[in-house]
Amino acid sequence: MTGYEYFANADTVAAPVDLSAFGHDPWWLVIGKALAIFVFLVLTPLVAIYAERKVMARMQMRVGPNRVGPRGMLQSLADGIKLALKEGITPTGADKPIYLLAPVIAVVPAFMAFAVIPFGPQVSIFGTLSPLQLTDLPVGVLYILAVTSIGVYGIVLAGWSSGSTYPLLGALRSTAQVISYEVAMGLSFAAVFLYAGTMSTSGIVSAQQGAWYVFLLLPSFLIYVTAMVGETNRAPFDLPEAEGELVGGFHTEYSSLKFAMFMLAEYVNMVTVSALATTLFLGGWHAPFPFNLWDGANSGWWPVLWFVVKVWGFLFVFIWLRSTLPRLRYDQFMNLGWKILIPAALVWVMVIATVRAFRNEGYNTWLVLLCVALVLGAALLMVLAGTYRGRRRTAALVPASGTLPFDAMSGGFPVPPLPGQTLPGQTLPGQTLPGQTLPTRKLPGQNVPPPRRTDVSDTSEDSHA
Repeated sequence: MTGYEYFANADTVAAPVDLSAFGHDPWWLVIGKALAIFVFLVLTPLVAIYAERKVMARMQMRVGPNRVGPRGMLQSLADGIKLALKEGITPTGADKPIYLLAPVIAVVPAFMAFAVIPFGPQVSIFGTLSPLQLTDLPVGVLYILAVTSIGVYGIVLAGWSSGSTYPLLGALRSTAQVISYEVAMGLSFAAVFLYAGTMSTSGIVSAQQGAWYVFLLLPSFLIYVTAMVGETNRAPFDLPEAEGELVGGFHTEYSSLKFAMFMLAEYVNMVTVSALATTLFLGGWHAPFPFNLWDGANSGWWPVLWFVVKVWGFLFVFIWLRSTLPRLRYDQFMNLGWKILIPAALVWVMVIATVRAFRNEGYNTWLVLLCVALVLGAALLMVLAGTYRGRRRTAALVPASGTLPFDAMSGGFPVPPLPGQTLPGQTLPGQTLPGQTLPTRKLPGQNVPPPRRTDVSDTSEDSHA
């Protein structure tokens, strides 16, 4: 298949999605699928925690865990056992029912979201032909968005019910993240819905047989990847649990298994958003190049391997970001969501709606869409990269002394002056303002005339007197 045919096949209007294959599995197969998803979501965080510590150690030229098990492979299991055996402490001023319910609210929706994630095509399971997916809905992606939104309430309620100041601040920050970044995430979904013509997860995967949406819908992919990092409270967007300001954030007052549930919820949410990114933009369980040249790559149980590899690719990006980027300030975080991601997503949705209208009329628009996606994607990448760059000051602002004037609000956030910087109207020891003289010290036996006043004119009242 040539490159032209590869993208041209993706420009055809998608046929209505057939969901008749779902809802007919026997009870034992439904239970087996649910257990398989549960085991996958429990084992993946164990491996991800170990991989994160080893990869971060490698990037930072350290060793990482190497004591428990071969090369430290059992370190995550040992940490889980330690958390289970620790004493659970409940603060006196906590709202106990909500305090105990908050970890459950955080972790259960993370598992529920995987119900509509497709792992592969239809296969034969003990003689029964069934898709490698628990179920599907005509609005499957909206179901994931709704369920993951409920999970964030666990963080909010945990901070509020702890009866402490710092957890409450972490809960408020989490609320701001949800409001800010779920809007951009929903708009990135809208572009996918418009182009694919369906909200079903299996239908979106089927629509990417011609070309993955990471190429055709590059701005949506970049917006979603940024928003998913913010939604999971991962660095550089880990403001609800910033240790430097909040002493651990919303889970400061939690210990033992309750804290372990929050930790499990964070990593399961990472897997969920990674699986959703794989489904919406990387072709789901379809084989990547060059494996897709093999006829049997997208049949049988092989698609499960491609799906897991893509999910782990996103998990590696999570680890990479945590190892390399510093935490954003709160005002930078809000500006990124409201002033950059949401306007860019709105413009891109209008572009996709226009392209969809031309497609319905029979026009071939994939080349125009690809060019616009590359241009807008490059612009969005430059803006995202510029978030970490300080504003360059012009040479006109540099005084003759060669030092920059200090402005506490120059970055939009009040900061105290550093050593050697002064606020407007203040001076350092040994410096004078224009028209000002330093007091003269009189030595023993020395007559020093008083300093001449230069801040008043000769026509003042004193001179007339």
